Amino acid sequence: MTETARPPLRRVAVLIPTYNERETLPVLVERLRRLVPGVDVVVLDDSSPDGTGEVADALAAGDRQVHVIHRASKEGLGAAYLAGFEYALDAGYDAVVEMDADGSHRPEHLPAMLAAAADADVVIGSRWVRGGSIVNWPLHRKALSVGGNLYIKVLLGMPVHDATAGYRVYRSAALQAMGLDDVASLGYCFQTDLTWRAVKTDLTVVEVPITFVEREVGDSKMNRDIMIESLRLITRWGVHHRARQARGRLAGAREPRWHEL
Repeated sequence: MTETARPPLRRVAVLIPTYNERETLPVLVERLRRLVPGVDVVVLDDSSPDGTGEVADALAAGDRQVHVIHRASKEGLGAAYLAGFEYALDAGYDAVVEMDADGSHRPEHLPAMLAAAADADVVIGSRWVRGGSIVNWPLHRKALSVGGNLYIKVLLGMPVHDATAGYRVYRSAALQAMGLDDVASLGYCFQTDLTWRAVKTDLTVVEVPITFVEREVGDSKMNRDIMIESLRLITRWGVHHRARQARGRLAGAREPRWHEL
């Protein structure tokens, strides 16, 4: 995108995918609405068997700025976000926020991320830039995340520190420019996929430091299959990217504009 003045973000939708989060969701929504009252909340529930959808409906009944999308089945994080993007774009929101339901993404960071979006198309809440941190992760989990992001950076040539981060702000115009019709990465690799698309589209991306807090209630959704999917897709993208470079097809391409706050 060319460097032109970006319009203010008057309407922002915070997308919160849920699956079995009935205990954490009310706490997060209350905290978010109290700390950032100007945003709307859109819960994307994948037919949670624990009744999360009903809890979300009760929250929406008591607050005009809370909305719920009930999805037929559990189809993955990426599929839920794509449904949320479509809803937000159709409803005329200026930007969308990705936020986990388990409390790991602190609403206290959102004002700084929205402020950064004044001069950016995509804002990533980053754990691995100066000022970022993680709470309650064992050493092997940190090593896996750092190693994975280093692998992505080297293979794809992206000067981004936390391509796997899930706390983000996207301007609606950026989502439209990125081309999401052919997104095939529906698991946690979805975040890396969208980062890569933003870079290739020459969007302005910034990383803002956050403190990521591992969930204390419920079970993590991360598993071996998710990691294998991510490794497979990222390796394929990287091989294709490096092959194009070797053939000289990227000669003269402009460097993406990355910034760190």
